[in-house]
Amino acid sequence: HASLRDVLGVLRTARPVQRRVTIAEGLTARQIAAIIERAEGLTGEMPSIAEGAILPETYAYEFGETRAAFVRRAEAAMPRALNEAWAARAPNLPLATPREALILASIVERETGRAGERARVAGVFVNRLRRGMMLQSDPTVAYAATDGAPMDRPISRADLDRDHPFNTYRIRGLPPGPIASPGREALVAVTRPETNEFIYFVADGTGGHAFARTLDEHNRNVARWREIERRRSDANTGRQVQ
Repeated sequence: HASLRDVLGVLRTARPVQRRVTIAEGLTARQIAAIIERAEGLTGEMPSIAEGAILPETYAYEFGETRAAFVRRAEAAMPRALNEAWAARAPNLPLATPREALILASIVERETGRAGERARVAGVFVNRLRRGMMLQSDPTVAYAATDGAPMDRPISRADLDRDHPFNTYRIRGLPPGPIASPGREALVAVTRPETNEFIYFVADGTGGHAFARTLDEHNRNVARWREIERRRSDANTGRQVQ
């Protein structure tokens, strides 16, 4: 229900009070639907949302707007942003359509939370696509394992081995659809990726990634990351014992 302050605001200005809701980058359709469902002041049934259909952004809405109308507006924003990025794309990308760019952007969005890394990660995946290599993206494995629900455990060997159209350790090329909603920066990153020779990357312990051109170099980076994880695990165990 509208608060007294909201009602007085409408009476004073003769305009409905605006509210805002923020949809962060990299959320799945399920997570976005939950945010819209909880948004104060929206009314009516929650329509179904296709994965990757809504552009992450802060949206203004008026008290009493229907959820269906809100979703229509948010869904209209994604093709505008996607078409803008696609129109300014680099030449000779291994992406045939704007939808393929959307799919790859969703993977890049889930792979790194660092704005400065998106174009580099996109460059790695573009290199893999050009060489006909599997993308081997862990977020696609998690998406396949949970059918789009949040994953609350580490990825297992069984997850990596599972036959699933979204498991890029088992399929070659892009999965059949997005795994989340990418933001504008991720759309730009995949349509104008960094030109590099990197084929591999792994977490580096700082929130970013270590990139490699060869498998030997990558294996060294993986060994460093596993050592960091082991030390963290030992430190956590030590704190629990104390």
